[in-house]
Amino acid sequence: MLLLDTHALLWWLAGDERLSAHARSAIEGASRVHVSAVSVWEIAIKTQLGKLPQGELLLAELPTVLERQGFVSLPIEARDGHMAGLLPSHHRDPFDRMLAAQSLRLGLPLVSNDPAFAPYGLMLVW
Repeated sequence: MLLLDTHALLWWLAGDERLSAHARSAIEGASRVHVSAVSVWEIAIKTQLGKLPQGELLLAELPTVLERQGFVSLPIEARDGHMAGLLPSHHRDPFDRMLAAQSLRLGLPLVSNDPAFAPYGLMLVW
């Protein structure tokens, strides 16, 4: 089982070579791949800000695309918000802090190349 960081999700969907071979293999071989609601929210916000090229096209189909991929939607629970708010300030990005909290709470390895997650002691896959 895995949890995808937003950039890993986007690179997977785009077939982007920036997704490492190890990460790609882990996603392909995982029994269950989770996508957090916070990643969908981040994609929507970055699209609105014009920071995500062709994000509008992706957003229009995202729920269907995730379902076709066999990815499992991970909702944000109150205890995730609580934990994210109490995490040390190693990472200032609120989206990533939520992913860290969910990864820790559920014991899910996080597929990410972001070194800012390392101080949280997460299981990282890259």
